[in-house]
Amino acid sequence: MSAQTGGKEQERWIYLDNNATTGVAPEVLEAMMPFFGQRYGNASSMHSFGGLVRRDLDRGREEVAALLGAHPAEIVFTSCGTEGDNHAILGTLRANPGKRHVVTSRVEHPAVRSLVRALAEQGYSYTEVGVDAVGRLVLDEVREAIRPDTALLSFMWANNETGVIFPVEELAQIAHARGIVFHTDAVQAVGKLPIDLGSSAIDLLTLSGHKLHAPKGVGALYVRRGTKLFPFLVGGHQEDGRRGGTENVPGIVALGEACRLARLHLDEEQTRVRRLRNRLEEGLLARARDALVNGDRQQRLPNTSNISFRYIEGEAILLLLDRFRIAASSGSACTSGSLEPSHVLRAMGVPYTAAHGSIRFSLSRYNVAEEIERVIEVLPPIVERLRAISPFGRGDERTWTGQAEEEHRH
Repeated sequence: MSAQTGGKEQERWIYLDNNATTGVAPEVLEAMMPFFGQRYGNASSMHSFGGLVRRDLDRGREEVAALLGAHPAEIVFTSCGTEGDNHAILGTLRANPGKRHVVTSRVEHPAVRSLVRALAEQGYSYTEVGVDAVGRLVLDEVREAIRPDTALLSFMWANNETGVIFPVEELAQIAHARGIVFHTDAVQAVGKLPIDLGSSAIDLLTLSGHKLHAPKGVGALYVRRGTKLFPFLVGGHQEDGRRGGTENVPGIVALGEACRLARLHLDEEQTRVRRLRNRLEEGLLARARDALVNGDRQQRLPNTSNISFRYIEGEAILLLLDRFRIAASSGSACTSGSLEPSHVLRAMGVPYTAAHGSIRFSLSRYNVAEEIERVIEVLPPIVERLRAISPFGRGDERTWTGQAEEEHRH
């Protein structure tokens, strides 16, 4: 899957930023194209021209449900993962007006983290539960955080930066034992891990199409039958009255096809993609000094590796990788003019010397072994080059940490 600019084929990129977004699968693109042309009917119309489109929309819903082990009636289509998270949290609070407290974690995606913090300014409250040094959730803190007015527990299935997997099934049981709704942001997990919601206590689950080779602008929210949830968009009768607005049929068809393909490739994610990820880690750790993997190396997504290269800036690494047409991402926020590292790595207690030089590599089924070997060849010399010109390259922990703290204060 090569990058394109202005319609002209460019030199192939090595794309290792799939937790940010994925390329649209060729089969997905082909499936959605007719709905931009001859199959343009409104799926909610009474005439047969729209009725034919309704059948395609229903097939998309069935494919999403099949990937999740759910019933099609439990699938509500959305525009993205952020909408799904907002719908789950706001819809639950509005459906349970007597309860105004949410329990979540310190390492959630901003779609959850920023929302609960904004709600606190409107009279709601929240508790953020911590993680240990490898990013695992502290379950005792979850139990202790629950209050009589707790409406919802919301925890991601897998972390977008480290890939660490949370015990969502156990969390759902903890919630249900106290009569509380459980939501999981599964945006990073869907299509990479086997999921069977039919045998689960999970009430609400969010997914996003562009994380599993569908286009941007479409997602879904799983709502277990019987779960009270206030509509996010009020208007028409679409989505059984749970989300008004004319359906995005091309996007829904695309998401359905992407989910069908994800089911077919689940074994590949667990085997070939995992082996590529492991080879990348092994090669980089062997050739680059002062490098370490962030997060639990056992309970994590098969495609994700977060590696810190101590005493240098992750953004500088990315800029030099970019010259070799290698795309990855950084865990720090230095481009904002601050030396503040990722909130995920901060919550894990990763030291400044490592957090600032963190790089996330996230693979997909379209990556191949030759690409991984190229990264192993290119990256270690980049690290050594940056250390050679860095005032902190000798590994002066106190100097680096003091500088970072000074920047953070200002």
